[in-house]
Amino acid sequence: MHMADALISPAVGGAAWAGAAGLAAWSARKVRLEMDDRKAPLMGVLGAFVFSAQMINFAIPATGSSGHLGGGLLLAILLGPHAAFLTITSVLLVQALFFADGGLLALGCNVLNLGLFPCFIAYPLIYRPIAGTGLARGRVMAGALLGAVVALLMGAFAVVLETTASGISDLPFSSFLLFMLPIHLAIGIVEGLVTATVVLFVYQARPELAVAGQGSTGSGRAVAVALLLAAVITGGLLSWFASGNPDGLEWSIARTADTEELAAPGEGVHALSAHIQEKTVLMPDYAFGDASPEESAGVVRTGTTVAGLVGVGLTLLVAGTLALVFRPRRMSRGASA
Repeated sequence: MHMADALISPAVGGAAWAGAAGLAAWSARKVRLEMDDRKAPLMGVLGAFVFSAQMINFAIPATGSSGHLGGGLLLAILLGPHAAFLTITSVLLVQALFFADGGLLALGCNVLNLGLFPCFIAYPLIYRPIAGTGLARGRVMAGALLGAVVALLMGAFAVVLETTASGISDLPFSSFLLFMLPIHLAIGIVEGLVTATVVLFVYQARPELAVAGQGSTGSGRAVAVALLLAAVITGGLLSWFASGNPDGLEWSIARTADTEELAAPGEGVHALSAHIQEKTVLMPDYAFGDASPEESAGVVRTGTTVAGLVGVGLTLLVAGTLALVFRPRRMSRGASA
């Protein structure tokens, strides 16, 4: 559900950038004041895990489409909504700048669509009331499933609204929405199941992350290592087997406009955004820049592996740096008392 610049006008893109920046600043302040010290070290490894998981497109049967994990709800459950928003922003920033996955003008929209709804709506209003504060498997599964579906559907609806408000494409609102919602319902079901599985694994290893007020039972190093190893394996190896079908957004555009990609205006803010992205991108579309469909599978797989490992490392660096910068400072105040 990464929007390209071709869907977004400068006015809509600028407004979304302002909204995303405001939410990021507010989240950073809340993290510094309120975040659980035990969760801060997980920001980097969870960001790397979500980056790698988003490389795995899974086929949606009988549709010719595919989907991938959004990750916002997973991050909100394990980190809290504010740290989760900063982490998913880090993931999307790395994807846009270094892999041309989503446009720079559309980055604010992508942050809101993939961060706002799961972190600040689905998590507090759906997941928490259903899952509670315990470790009941059935409640966690139900909360993650419903929360992921609602977050994906709200994000899909926002994509249609942002596209229509921009007015630079010929995608009619009703037809675009008719394709976007059902396909993202299916993607949301898969995301909910994956989210619940990962959450239950982490809670089993570190139950204090789920139960407020419970003391820490360890450093959590084993969980961090396991998640980082999973990120490396997923991005470096499992990404070979990702579905080649268009994702839910591309599929919906193709069904609405008979093309998977729309051309962005070649002047003004769109041209500037494209120019900046050309200068920063390392591996467009997670492949070697000169790769082509005619090349051997070995070359393509090597490019995917390199992109996955580079992306995992960059996301770990960016999200981990944010965790260090905004980590709560309560210990220093206690030491001086």
